[in-house]
Amino acid sequence: MITRELVVEKIVAHLNGALSERELVDWAEDALIALFEGDTDAADEDLIIDTLTYIGAGDTPGFPLSWSVLSGFLERFGVKVRVVTEAA
Repeated sequence: MITRELVVEKIVAHLNGALSERELVDWAEDALIALFEGDTDAADEDLIIDTLTYIGAGDTPGFPLSWSVLSGFLERFGVKVRVVTEAA
């Protein structure tokens, strides 16, 4: 099931370097297909569709997956973004 928690989890994984941009875009495209087959949390369906549509187009020039764009999506889901640094 495609839920707001899952979408948030994938965006955070990408921002933390655990998921490449290509993997995030591929996941969003697959998630959209699942969503249109009825596998979604109906309460957040519009927000989920908007977010996945944008991320799924992230491999084109008009849809950059920048920090500000992705953190904006997280804020729309009610998630406060905080940066924590870690020694390499």
